[in-house]
Amino acid sequence: MDKTTQLLLRALENTVYGQCEVILDTGQSYAFAGKYPGPAASIRIHHPQMLRQVAIGGDIAFADAYRLGHWDSEDIAGLVEFVLCNEHALQPFIFGQRLRQWLSQLLYVFRRNTRAGSRKNIHAHYDLGNDFYALWLDATMSYSSAWYRHGNEDLFTAQQHKYDRILAQFDTQPQQLLEIGCGWGGFAERCLTQTNHHVKGITISTQQHDYAVQRLQPFGDAATVVLEDYRDQRGKYDGLVSIEMFEAVGERYWKTYFAQVNALLQKKGTAVIQTITIDDDHFANYRKSGDAIRSFIFPGGMLPSPSRLKQLAQAANLQITDTFYFGQDYAKTLLDWLARFDRQVDLIASQHLDPGFARLWRFYLAYCAGAFNAGRTNVVQLTLRHA
Repeated sequence: MDKTTQLLLRALENTVYGQCEVILDTGQSYAFAGKYPGPAASIRIHHPQMLRQVAIGGDIAFADAYRLGHWDSEDIAGLVEFVLCNEHALQPFIFGQRLRQWLSQLLYVFRRNTRAGSRKNIHAHYDLGNDFYALWLDATMSYSSAWYRHGNEDLFTAQQHKYDRILAQFDTQPQQLLEIGCGWGGFAERCLTQTNHHVKGITISTQQHDYAVQRLQPFGDAATVVLEDYRDQRGKYDGLVSIEMFEAVGERYWKTYFAQVNALLQKKGTAVIQTITIDDDHFANYRKSGDAIRSFIFPGGMLPSPSRLKQLAQAANLQITDTFYFGQDYAKTLLDWLARFDRQVDLIASQHLDPGFARLWRFYLAYCAGAFNAGRTNVVQLTLRHA
C-alpha cells in the first residue's frame, strides 16, 4: 500500500459525521464511521494513481479522475456531502497543494468576464446546444433552482412555484420588466401568461436567444429578447429580474452589476435577484483558489457570500427588503436533473466525441447537490429597492 493511500485511510479514522466505505483498486475494503449521524458514502477506486493525483490536485483532480473513469460511487452527492462534513480530516484532499491552487486561480484571471470574455465563457457552457439541455431539463427549460413549495411537487410545478414567488414581489399593475440573463425564456413565458407586464429579456448566448425569441413569439410586443450585455443597458424599468446570472458575472464586475441595477431601476421600482451563495466562513479560501466547477463547467464564474451580497447592495444604495433562502430545494432540483440526465446518458454520450463528457456532467450535478445538502452552498432570492 502506497503512502498516499495510507494517509487517506488514517485521515478517515478521524471521521466525525456519517460513514464511508473505501474499496481500493486491489479489492481491499475499509469502512469508517463517525460518532455522529451523517451521510452514508462509498467510493470504489479503479486506478492505482488516483489518490495520489487527488492529494496533489484537490477537487479539480477528483473531478477529472471521475471523468476518466478512475473511480465510481453509487451516490456522488452523498460522497461530496460526507467529505464536506468531515473537511477537518480531509483538508489536503479537498484543496490540493498550493501550486495547484495558484495555477487554478491564474486560469480564472485569464477567464475574466470582460464583454468578450463573458461571451466566450457563456458560449462554453450554454451554447452546448439547446437539444442537450432539453434532454434533461423539464418543459420550462429552467436551468436554475426550483422551489418545492409543498415538498412533493414534480420538477415542472416546482419551477413554476419559483417563478410565481418572484412575480409576487412586483405590483400587480402592468409594469415594464427587464430580465438580466433570460435563459430560454421560462420566466418571461410564465410572467406573460400570469400578468399584464411587458418583459425585455437580455442574454449573450446565441442559442438561448434564438430559442427564447421563437418561444415568446405568441406574446407579440409584450415580449422582447435581445442579444445584449447587461453593462450596455439604458433606460428605466419598473422591475428587474435576474435568475442565477450573477454567478457568471465574475467578482471583478460585481460592483458594476449592482450599479447597473441601481441605474436601471425606477425610483419606486423593485429588483429580484436569485443567486447561489457560498457560506461566509469558506468564502475567503474559495475566492483565492480554483475548484472543479470553475475549472470544467463554469469558466469565469464566482459565487458571492451572503455578507458580500449585503455589502454590494449597500454600496449601490439598494435596500434588501426580503431574503428567501431555499438551498435544500436546490439539492432536490439537482438530483431531479441527475435522474433525468441518467435516463438519457447513453444518448448524451453518443452525441459527444469526448467519452468523459457525460461523466463530467454527472459529477457536476451530483457534486453541487452534495454541496447544497452539506450547507456549503445555498440559493437566495433577494428583493431590493432604492435605499
